[in-house]
Amino acid sequence: MKTAKGSEGIWITDSTGRTLYSYSKDKEKASNCYDECATKWPPLTTTKPVTVTGKYTVPGNLGTINRTDGSKQVTYGGHPLYYYKGDTAPNQIKGQGVDGQWFLIGPIANIMNGTKP
Repeated sequence: MKTAKGSEGIWITDSTGRTLYSYSKDKEKASNCYDECATKWPPLTTTKPVTVTGKYTVPGNLGTINRTDGSKQVTYGGHPLYYYKGDTAPNQIKGQGVDGQWFLIGPIANIMNGTKP
């Protein structure tokens, strides 16, 4: 994983630049996105160790959880990570704020819900 930078700030992507999102209905270290949800918001899963690079990232924030199908979903700061089917190119952020529940995740595991300090 790595970071991207744009109008929303700095956020986490996979190694190819595809944006990753958090889901506000998830509980820490547990996914609540299955079936139809997971079709629109595919989870980032892995069978190998994952690394993160980029400005401000915290490698210790990486982890995995077990999904009900037995796959391992990547987490960052305890937040399960997802792709958005509507993003068709690297660094797109069309999923940001969808349904008021899907948000970019920043390099320090901050949920980027659009509020500015």
